Amino acid sequence: MTPPELTVELENRTALELDGAALCGLLRRTLLAEGVGEGDVGLVVVAAGEMADLNGLHRGNPQPTDVLSFPIDEDDPLPAGVPRQLGDIVVCPEIATAEGTPLELLVIHGALHLLGYDHETDAGEMLARQAELAGAARIGA
Repeated sequence: MTPPELTVELENRTALELDGAALCGLLRRTLLAEGVGEGDVGLVVVAAGEMADLNGLHRGNPQPTDVLSFPIDEDDPLPAGVPRQLGDIVVCPEIATAEGTPLELLVIHGALHLLGYDHETDAGEMLARQAELAGAARIGA
C-alpha cells in the first residue's frame, strides 16, 4: 500500500500566467509546517467577478475579496486509506495586486484558514504564524 501523501491541485481560471509549481510547493510546505502530512487540497485562481460571486454566495458580501477558504473534512474520522479532503483555497490576483499583497501571502493565509485559524477570533496568533511562514518562504508582506 502506498503511504498517504499531501496532494495539491491547481486550477487557474484566469488568463494570467502563474508559476503553478511554486504556488503548489508553497502551499504544500505551509501545510507540512503546520503538521499536515497527508490529504488533498485545491488551489483555485479566479478573476474578480468570480470572486465576487463566491463571496456573495458564501459570505453574503457580493464584493470581490483577495482569498476565500473552504474547509471540507476538518477533523471528521475517515475510513482507513481514504485521503482527507482538506478543502479549497480560492485566490484573486486582481485584488491581491490592487491591495499590494503578494499572491504567495494569500496562499499561506488561505491555508491557515483551512486549518482552523480565524483572524476574527485569534488575529494575533494567525497573523504571527502567517508572518513566520512568509518569512521562512522569503515572502514580503
